[in-house]
Amino acid sequence: MAQTVRPQRVLSLLNTDGKAHPRENSFVAVSAVLGVVSVITSIFASLHLLTSWTGLVGILTAAYGQFISATTSERFVLILALGASGIGFFIGVAHGGLWGGL
Repeated sequence: MAQTVRPQRVLSLLNTDGKAHPRENSFVAVSAVLGVVSVITSIFASLHLLTSWTGLVGILTAAYGQFISATTSERFVLILALGASGIGFFIGVAHGGLWGGL
């Protein structure tokens, strides 16, 4: 049986059920960006405020995104983002915390 081959877009990799999930995909994207920023800025001890706050917000957005996610692909990326945000958050807290070591 002949089937049509459709080009896959990046967001279609997250929508494995064939339906559009714009809200869930936005939580995936925001959580992934926050996790990457948190991990990269955790390398520099002087950026502990940025690291800890982006890590905390990344943890919260990834957790809520996990709650509302619809596909396994979304959950996979959210767990990676949650882990990256958590690592960045804990390193940021170790370097001075959320309020600059007051």
